[in-house]
This record gives sequence, structure tokens and C-alpha cells, in this order.
Amino acid sequence: MLRNVDDLYGVSLEATDGPIGEIRDCYFDDQSWTVRFFVVETGPWLGGRTVLISPLALRGVHGAGKSLSTSVTRAQVKGSPDVDTSKPVSRQHEVEQFGYYGYPFYWGEGQLWGGGARPGMSLAGYGSVELPTEARARQKFVDAQLRLHRDRGDDPHLRSSRAVERYHVHAADGDIGHVESFLVDDQAWAVRYLVVNTSDWWLGHRTLVAPQWIVDISWLDATVAVELTRQAIKDAPAYDAQALPSPEQEQLLFDHYGRADHRDAFGGSTSA
Repeated sequence: MLRNVDDLYGVSLEATDGPIGEIRDCYFDDQSWTVRFFVVETGPWLGGRTVLISPLALRGVHGAGKSLSTSVTRAQVKGSPDVDTSKPVSRQHEVEQFGYYGYPFYWGEGQLWGGGARPGMSLAGYGSVELPTEARARQKFVDAQLRLHRDRGDDPHLRSSRAVERYHVHAADGDIGHVESFLVDDQAWAVRYLVVNTSDWWLGHRTLVAPQWIVDISWLDATVAVELTRQAIKDAPAYDAQALPSPEQEQLLFDHYGRADHRDAFGGSTSA
């Protein structure tokens, strides 16, 4: 189903043997618009340290979505690689995180999560998620990947959802508003829509824009450019912040812009 990313902030994450902390941010892939990590504030048990937890670790949702259980232990979280969450996360950091937890790498496989369209599918047949101490061959591969990305000097490619929520949105013929939030598919953990607030130009109107309609993002200028006109956005179906869109409302949006069936675009309906 679809979730507003703002509703994830403050959600508790549970290890197999106790609480980890609360989600404060999400890092998404700026190429496939997929959430790769939850930024979790651990609290007093780990000195308030901030850690990254992948959706690959998720096992279930509890308490009307107020708590998410994971397959990792508190000891694993405590020993996980440090990362400066005030800066964009690079592929090198991903290699370190995925290598530490023993997750399969998703990049280069042609799907959102390497072996599948959802996190759990990429782990199918992969074995349990454990520290990779017994997998010497895999550790050699991880080390080789780290050297490759260090030598190549990869540009950062994971972005903070909180940071992008403040970006200005440019239509094909002028400014239109700003990114207010995101709607995320909590099965694939992919960003399905940007919630665009046009109150900077047309008072009180919010609408949805799919990532595939974006033509450019300037991280330096903090802007998102879409291939839609201002009038088309003004005339688009409004987004009700109090209710997530139904499949029928999603289709109306796609029809308005003359796009393909939203189920084809997303590989199936993403609403409840």
C-alpha cells in the first residue's frame, strides 16, 4: 500500500532482541527512486548514535504501522559501519553496509532490489541474514567492490527525503511550487509520487507527480524539473492530504497527463 513518507518519521524499529530506535529520515536512490535506508536515531542504549537500516531487514508491521520489526540483532546494529548522515551517502557506504549485514547487492541486476521487485524477493534462496564472517569469498568480493568505488570516486547517489521535501519544482514553462512530501509503496519501498504544493503560485492546490515525469534534478540548486506545463498541473486532480489515492484516482491522474496505465508504470496497483 501507499504511505506518506512523513508518517514514517517517528516509527519505531525493533531488532530481534529489543528496540533499535526511531526513523528520522529516509535515503532514496536518485536513479530508481527506491528507499535504500531508514535513518534511525538509536537513543540512549547506543548513545544516541544514528544508524542506517535497510528495508531488506524488515519482517513485519505492528501497531497500525507505528512499529516495524527487523531480522537484525542489537549487537549487529551496534557493530554496523559508521556513516555521516549529514552528508549524502555514496555507493561506497552502501557496499560497506550491505557487506556487513551480508545482503545481496542490488545494483546491476535490472530490478529495484537486484533479484526482485521487493526486498524480500532479493533474499529468496540467499540464506539467513548474518554477519559475513563465514563467507570468505563474499568478503573478498565486498573488498573488491570497495576498492572499485574508491578508485572510481563515485558521486553520491542517495538522497535525504527530508532535504528534497524543500526542493522547488519547475514546470516546462515556469515555477510551479515545491516538493512537500513523497508517497512510498511499502512493499517495494519505491517512491511512487512526489506531493507538489503549488501554493507558491496557485493557492491551496496539491497534486501528485510521478518520478518518471521528472526530467532533471539539480542537487546544487535544490530544484526538480518536470516535463509538465503549469496549466496541466493546475488542472490535474487535487491530492487530498487526509486520504491516500485509490487506484481509480491514480488512473485519473495518469489519464489527465495522457500517460500509460499506472499499473503498467508501477508493475501493479500500489494502493490498498
